[in-house]
Amino acid sequence: MREFLKSRPVFAWALYDWANSAFATTVMAGFFPVFFQKFWSTGVASTVTTSRLGYANAAAGFAIALLAPVLGAIGDRGGRRKQFLMAWTLLGVAATFSLYFVAQGQWFPAALLFVFGTMGFNGGVVFNDSLLLDVAKPADFDRVSAFGYALGYLGGGLLFLINVLMVSKPAWFGLADASQAVRVSFVTVAVWWLVFTIPLMRIVKEGQRGPHLGFADATRVGFRELAATISHLRQYRTIVLFLLAYWFYIDGVNTIIKMAVNYGVSLGLDTNSLLAALLVTQFVGFPAALFFGYLGDRIGPKRGILIGLAVYVGITVYAHFLDSEREFFALAVTVGLVQGGVQSLSRSLFGRLVPEGKNAEFFGFYNMMGKFATVLGPLLIAIVAGITHDERASILSLVLLFVVGGALLWRVPLTRRDS
Repeated sequence: MREFLKSRPVFAWALYDWANSAFATTVMAGFFPVFFQKFWSTGVASTVTTSRLGYANAAAGFAIALLAPVLGAIGDRGGRRKQFLMAWTLLGVAATFSLYFVAQGQWFPAALLFVFGTMGFNGGVVFNDSLLLDVAKPADFDRVSAFGYALGYLGGGLLFLINVLMVSKPAWFGLADASQAVRVSFVTVAVWWLVFTIPLMRIVKEGQRGPHLGFADATRVGFRELAATISHLRQYRTIVLFLLAYWFYIDGVNTIIKMAVNYGVSLGLDTNSLLAALLVTQFVGFPAALFFGYLGDRIGPKRGILIGLAVYVGITVYAHFLDSEREFFALAVTVGLVQGGVQSLSRSLFGRLVPEGKNAEFFGFYNMMGKFATVLGPLLIAIVAGITHDERASILSLVLLFVVGGALLWRVPLTRRDS
């Protein structure tokens, strides 16, 4: 067994992926979109509900995208990345827990809490990603990053499995009906997220990079250094090229994550089967992410990502032709094989490119690109669907994102070992 797997800081750091993935799976991808439409946003056309949810997602993503680099710079100078991580986590936990108390038909409070929960989730990720450089050596970045994503798939999948059982068999858990089960599921996510954040806060130590400043001084210095970084981006051409490539291809990945269930519903597939397929993706993603960590260690993260993007092109073409639940399950398995790998190797590859002492600041840029990368894919789908009036044709437009992103990544100059 590799030495890093025996490291308590590595395991504690990876548990944060295990912790916050419950929100990504049960809330964002699973229950909230359906419950929002059928419980909180009743009595209106489905297009109105979709619009409301879209605005909520956009607001959360835009806010954290703007804040991420600034908060990263402040965190680096103040030596308080763990504190920032915990603050965002508490925001997400409180918002998720509060969803339990939102009554039927109260779509605006539900949407607002979803915005805060999503901001807490994404804000915590900024600082957790940057702490990778504190718990692992560069030679282990690929496998440690993959280990985190793998635990995330496993943890998020386990709680989601329990939550699905709660909703399908509420009497087993002493619950009145499926609606109460969904609301209680939000509470379980909040508790899960908070409890499994504790090991990181207790065990992981931030590396010492210069004097720790007070919050006011760290804010002032953070803003100044962020402005300097932006003005000198020409010095970081490799990073800029990678971020541009990442923006394109991760937009395709994110669009598939968020649109897969909706796409299946539009084809008339059974909702329960679609949720089961989402579970399949989670559990397949666990060993697959570990394998991609090994693959990146053997052939380099860049080549590993390019392999994943090639598979995504095939996935998108396959989605155009599928017309049965069996084929959707096959699609879910294939997505699970590459989704975590592309995400984890992207994180580890970027970690190799980050200048010393600017961990959270540059990971703020990295996550900013990831949050802005939820625009092109849905926009392409909307435009193509509007022109062709064909859901199947619209999904093919995502091929463009993977091809452009892969072509740009191919041009990112790396050493032989890192490529």
